[in-house]
Amino acid sequence: MELREERPSDRESVRDIHLRAFGDHGLVVADLVDTLRGTITPAGGLSLIAELDGQIVGHVMFTRSLLDAPRRLVEVHVLSPLAVVPEHHQRGIGSALVRHGLKTLAERAVPLVFLEGDPGYYSRFGFAPGGDRGFRKPSLRIPDGAFQVLELPEYEPWMTGTLVYAEPFWRHDAVGLRDPGA
Repeated sequence: MELREERPSDRESVRDIHLRAFGDHGLVVADLVDTLRGTITPAGGLSLIAELDGQIVGHVMFTRSLLDAPRRLVEVHVLSPLAVVPEHHQRGIGSALVRHGLKTLAERAVPLVFLEGDPGYYSRFGFAPGGDRGFRKPSLRIPDGAFQVLELPEYEPWMTGTLVYAEPFWRHDAVGLRDPGA
């Protein structure tokens, strides 16, 4: 398996991965990825793919957001989304993508990485509940357990506060859970 940064020629394959991996929410996630891609620059953000036997089978994105800390705004990253084509689940592809991305972000001196996700899955990488670490989630729609953070080597104890998602997450209504009965 090869892990590498996404190329422009990978876009349709990446979109297809998210459509297949996220089922009923696939279109929202695929559209979010298309928008977030425009926020990634050489100075910040990361879009990685996993390629197996010449086919793209997984994708992860890390995009810049802000932490509204008392001392100043801090540039942080958000891991979202992560997807692996269903027929390749349980083979370590998602884990390899996450580990590679976190290593790259640590090398780039990113202090914190946040996500919304399953604590049972993401705790293996060192993610912990954000509220327990003094961080506030960007929306009340995010379940407490799903709001997670990983402190990288550049993290300093004064870096606490509220996570502010990048605008595309709000535009695509991809923050937290909506109550369909409300």
